[in-house]
Amino acid sequence: MIRGRNHWRRFKNTAAISAIYALTGIAVWIAGAGVAHAIAGTAIMVGLASLLAIPVGVVSGVHLAEYAAGRWASWVRLASDVLVGAPSIAIGLFAYVLLVAPQHHFSGLSGAIALAVLMLPVVIRTTEGAVGLIPSSLRESGLALGLPRWRVALQLVLPAAAPGVITGALLAMARAAGETAPLLFTGFGNRFWNLDPSQPMAALPLVVFHDALTPYPALQEQAWGAALVLVVLVLVINLASRWVLRRQIRLAGQL
Repeated sequence: MIRGRNHWRRFKNTAAISAIYALTGIAVWIAGAGVAHAIAGTAIMVGLASLLAIPVGVVSGVHLAEYAAGRWASWVRLASDVLVGAPSIAIGLFAYVLLVAPQHHFSGLSGAIALAVLMLPVVIRTTEGAVGLIPSSLRESGLALGLPRWRVALQLVLPAAAPGVITGALLAMARAAGETAPLLFTGFGNRFWNLDPSQPMAALPLVVFHDALTPYPALQEQAWGAALVLVVLVLVINLASRWVLRRQIRLAGQL
């Protein structure tokens, strides 16, 4: 009788795990389950962080390049330089205090906000440099046509500097994709398939961090696999940024 109950419990557990695998493509807590949930979590959090950081960073970078002598330009430039050199674990701790602790809940959204803070100074400084490379003759031609300065900056200068701006955005995304410390305090990690950013989410760096420290060979192999995927992802992003940068150099030579 007892053996029958044990077999029935094992069957129910196996059936539940099989159902999860059939619905999500991921066998939860099974050796060799894969890292699809971590890839999806990384894509969602980096994507949300990009939506938050890139528009603000591009506008701030254009402002610094076009209005360098403005009242707030020096303060924005100083703040971006400080954020570039700030330890990522400190930013994660601040995100935990401001976002996670008041809600008593980890979430992928708080992780995306922490990553956005890391991305913002990179986007600002690279945008400022890319806009600064555009010849002043382009600005003068727009002003000669009677366009206001802000329209010249947004409609003439920014499109010409687009390859450099895209390069900065890609570099910022590559940096955010490989960060672990901020996500330990915010995203926290999740062993299950989850696409809801209001819940704790998995990420490739978190899988590497957690599984590499376990004594189980299967999880260690999973950590190596996640590390390989992460390295390939960062490599592809960096190659794309180099290609865009070369395109900008050719475009600058034609102007």
